[in-house]
Amino acid sequence: MTSASADTARQRLSDLREAMRRHAIDAWWLPSSDPHNSEYLPEHWAGREWLSGFDGSVGTLVVTQDEAGLWVDSRYFVQAEAQLAGTGISMMKLTQGQASAPMQWLAERLEAGDTLGYDAQVVSLAHGRQFEDILGERGVVLRGDSDLLDEIWHDRPSLPSGAIEPHAGRYLDETRRQRLDRVRTAMAEHHADWHLVSTLDDIAWLTTLRGADVGFNPVFLAHLLIGRATATLFVAPGKLAPELVDALKADGVEVADYADWAARLSALPRDERVLIDPARLTLGTRQALPDEMTVVEAFQPSTLAKGIKTAHELGFVRQAMEADGAALCRFFAWLEAAFAAGERVTELDVEARLYEERAKDEDFVCESFNTIAAFNANGALPHYRATQEAHSAIEGDGLLLIDSGGQYRGGTTDITRMVPVGTVSEAQREDCTLVLKGMIALSRARFPEGIAASRLDALARAPLWATGRDYGHGTGHGVGYFLNVHEGPQVISSGASVAEHTAMREGMITSNEPGVYRPGQWGVRIENLVANRAAAPSDFGDFLEFETLTLCPIDTRCLNLFTLDQAEIDWLNAYHDEVRRRLAPRLDGQALAWLEARTEPLTLA
Repeated sequence: MTSASADTARQRLSDLREAMRRHAIDAWWLPSSDPHNSEYLPEHWAGREWLSGFDGSVGTLVVTQDEAGLWVDSRYFVQAEAQLAGTGISMMKLTQGQASAPMQWLAERLEAGDTLGYDAQVVSLAHGRQFEDILGERGVVLRGDSDLLDEIWHDRPSLPSGAIEPHAGRYLDETRRQRLDRVRTAMAEHHADWHLVSTLDDIAWLTTLRGADVGFNPVFLAHLLIGRATATLFVAPGKLAPELVDALKADGVEVADYADWAARLSALPRDERVLIDPARLTLGTRQALPDEMTVVEAFQPSTLAKGIKTAHELGFVRQAMEADGAALCRFFAWLEAAFAAGERVTELDVEARLYEERAKDEDFVCESFNTIAAFNANGALPHYRATQEAHSAIEGDGLLLIDSGGQYRGGTTDITRMVPVGTVSEAQREDCTLVLKGMIALSRARFPEGIAASRLDALARAPLWATGRDYGHGTGHGVGYFLNVHEGPQVISSGASVAEHTAMREGMITSNEPGVYRPGQWGVRIENLVANRAAAPSDFGDFLEFETLTLCPIDTRCLNLFTLDQAEIDWLNAYHDEVRRRLAPRLDGQALAWLEARTEPLTLA
């Protein structure tokens, strides 16, 4: 962080503490969240970034009158330490299994009668309960009735007001009414009269609508209240065209003002039952329900339904992968030609050219996340992003890590590839090869249908563990269908839940992305998206295997090929054959020549 930015953060921290004193608040809790528990936030709710200067996607800021700490996981240790330097905010390491560490830190500093303040509208219900269990039991007063940022953030952005559009019918094989009825079937199983949905991707999926209120995710700000026969969509006035309002009404969905959500909940019949998912609602929403209502807690039914893609949807996803793969081939052909010509290429140039190539496809809408173009030491930061103020030229010797993705109307993509620059060292080749071995091991896996996704994590890590290597992030996240690039319920990570709803089901799409990171030197990650499909019949029950969806060559110049076994060579050759077969018809000239060169069969001889 520059000194000017650090000065700004210190002043904002001082302003927050002054507001805390005015309200007799001893500590303030500021998460990276909004009223929808979103990963990517509209600017209006990006208060943690505004106050601290740390721009990672996840982090919890806790402030007392004397101290301030920002808790981040291993993806952000280096980034947060650099961006918080000089701000008066300490970077705090959050490791697996220590999710309650910020509250334990507070418990050591707050005494009975002290007050913890927070905005209940953006605090998850789960955290609200931890407040009660860890702090309330010690006599700490909990206040979630105000947002102090409103007092000190004088130019705070307003809520986004983008239009909402239908997801074109040709991409769908299920109607809005059918999806709502699927949820009502689950409600009936719980004898529930109502169901609350605040997660934006679930609402977009249930209503077959898309928007642009949140960066990189084609969703819109809304809440959804589903009854036994009707539903109400809460959105800001003017976001829906009259014909869309009529179409929703024809499917039994009325439209109400986004601002009326809490009031509508408080008016629900006291003698009825409401179904909620405590992991997907905020404390403020839960508190708006009448105390007399019977609340049934269960996993949100639309989340699993959305995660299981139909054969119709997977057909469009494969088309999106072909479009994305062709764009990547054009990009990599340009990049190699630029290097060969001695042109100066920066990380920002990589990001811009990737966008340009993807945007040539008529179904492309936007990137699915900030492109990570990271050369050498920058690659050791798993969520690095080049900026105008801080970026590297790609020159000399080393490794270029490129993690990028696109939102297409027929699917969402996410891919990471390694590019050799100049001379690649033997140590770099070894890291790349071991990461590829892990990715191939998971790609080739066969596993029982219904196994918890977290159980598969060790398959990708085993080749790395065998040599004393590891990585701090999960191996795989679910991916949406023209929706969020990170979606549940399945997560391939040793620290993820093994609950029934995280089970692997046919049709789910998941990333496969092991890595190795050496701070100050380089980082390696290789990523494909895979879909669960039925494997050959077995006498021991139903099994699944992965279909690799991503289509782009893996650059073998980064590898030590002699440490790959024959099965791994066979997998790589088969993958490259499929990539060439499906992408060649979409390419010509320099891009086609690049594809053919990068997919040449390998042999161990």
